[in-house]
Amino acid sequence: MCSPNLSPLRGKLASPENAYAVAVQLRAAGGSEQFVVSTGDPMQPFRVSGEPPVGQERFLALVA
Repeated sequence: MCSPNLSPLRGKLASPENAYAVAVQLRAAGGSEQFVVSTGDPMQPFRVSGEPPVGQERFLALVA
């Protein structure tokens, strides 16, 4: 998951599990659905958004 040029810590922090945990926190704080998406970008492999995935991104989880 982590590029050889990137820190192994980045691989742990930028994991799908951490993205899901952030999505759960945002859902609890704001009350709106949160999407966890895979971006394909090694610098930010996963992101959390209130909007569904766009372009080449893939849907991983919905926190509703």
